[in-house]
Amino acid sequence: MPYDSRNAQPGEIVLANARLILAGETVTGSVVVRGGLIAGLDTGAGVPPGALDCEGDLLAPGLIELHTDNLERHIEPRRDVAWPHAAAIVAHDAELAGCGITTVFDALRAGSLTDPQRGYRPYARALATEIAELRRAGALRISHRLHLRAETCSETLTEELAAFGPEDEVGILSLMDHTPGQRQFRDLALLRAYTMGRRSVTDAEFDALIADRLALSARFRAGHEAAAVAAARRLGATLASHDDTTPEQVAISAAHGSRIAEFPTTHEAARACREAGIAVMMGAPNLIRGASHSGNAAAMALAEAGLLDILSSDYVPASLLLAAVRLGEARGELAAGFATVTAAPAAAAGLTDRGRLAPGLRADLLRVRMVGGLPLPRGVWVAGSRVA
Repeated sequence: MPYDSRNAQPGEIVLANARLILAGETVTGSVVVRGGLIAGLDTGAGVPPGALDCEGDLLAPGLIELHTDNLERHIEPRRDVAWPHAAAIVAHDAELAGCGITTVFDALRAGSLTDPQRGYRPYARALATEIAELRRAGALRISHRLHLRAETCSETLTEELAAFGPEDEVGILSLMDHTPGQRQFRDLALLRAYTMGRRSVTDAEFDALIADRLALSARFRAGHEAAAVAAARRLGATLASHDDTTPEQVAISAAHGSRIAEFPTTHEAARACREAGIAVMMGAPNLIRGASHSGNAAAMALAEAGLLDILSSDYVPASLLLAAVRLGEARGELAAGFATVTAAPAAAAGLTDRGRLAPGLRADLLRVRMVGGLPLPRGVWVAGSRVA
């Protein structure tokens, strides 16, 4: 049976005696699945004949991931080690399914440097085509969409974006700006430590790199930013900002039409996003660790201030479920934590057919057993078909 989640499966299954994660509450009940959709919900611990007894486990909507770099880790498992793309995509897909993620927006970098000695080559167009081919072949377990990370501090962004059309179903386009001295890299001392920890570079080589990036940004950034905003409109993609640090940057993001703020670096920026009606997304690894690895705002602190809407696994797929549970426990209601990885990301990305347990929506489901405070996926269904 093909995994492609677009092919809703026939027949009926009943998942009974589960703790259902609903909007704002958790109740014991059952879910009826028919034709790949949720056909009905019921309350009570009864297990009808032929139903799957969930034995009191949690039953939540499948998790929705809006920004993950995980696929890049699979296509380059070590620095300068290229892995066959089809094998990498399938492994990435299986890993996410095993973590309870049923919809993913694969984040692909658009915007490169033409000189291989200075940076990196284009890959987004070719990789997007390979994802689409595997999806059509029924080789993928979960629902894959595209998230183009538009790097404005680059040379090739405009032409790379021009290679995508509405048929590619780009769901999110984020404005990335990694110019040294601002946003995520505003502290050059931290950037120096990060860069020299990853590469064997001297102080002089680091200084030359900074000068090169600043010149690149001065030459291209403004034009690339305008081109990226126009591309998001042309492609029908949700526009996201990235690493907003100041209220002034948030104001620019709002003027562009951004609906999602990825990883704002300060409380002031997160508060400005809330005032502008922009959903705030933070990293699940940040929440689990209790701090940002680069010295920026802590996700749990933003959550406690009422300034966190969505969680993203970022670079650790398994972090999404654990962070949802940790946040739910901190808020005193599991449903509140799960909303940040189900209903909220679905709404932000314009997905109206999933993200909640409700009749008529896709039967993307996640069964979770709690073992010593650790949430363990016990079953994952996409459009009514079990995939993990």
